[in-house]
Amino acid sequence: MPKILIRNLNNTLIDVPPSNDSILKIIHDHQIDWMFACGAKGRCTTCRLVVHEGLAHFGELKEPEQKFSELGRLKENERLACQNTLNGDIEVSVAEANKFPHLTYTE
Repeated sequence: MPKILIRNLNNTLIDVPPSNDSILKIIHDHQIDWMFACGAKGRCTTCRLVVHEGLAHFGELKEPEQKFSELGRLKENERLACQNTLNGDIEVSVAEANKFPHLTYTE
């Protein structure tokens, strides 16, 4: 069963049964507040994940990610949670620019 470890949310660990759901949906299904200003359509970068481990599990950049990468709005170690499914264990953090003021972040 793949796992998502969110480092800067107190090392929150999510065990994920096989699914085709987006990483964003999985995170929300586990009652974790994660930003997504465009409604999870890949039109912004507010659901950005900073990937510390498991980047190879994401595969090639999706079309929206490629666009944001070319514009300099998505770094090599960042992916959009709304555009990707979980294909293996990952360790991620909420990007600094996308942190909610009502949550306490660690790290």
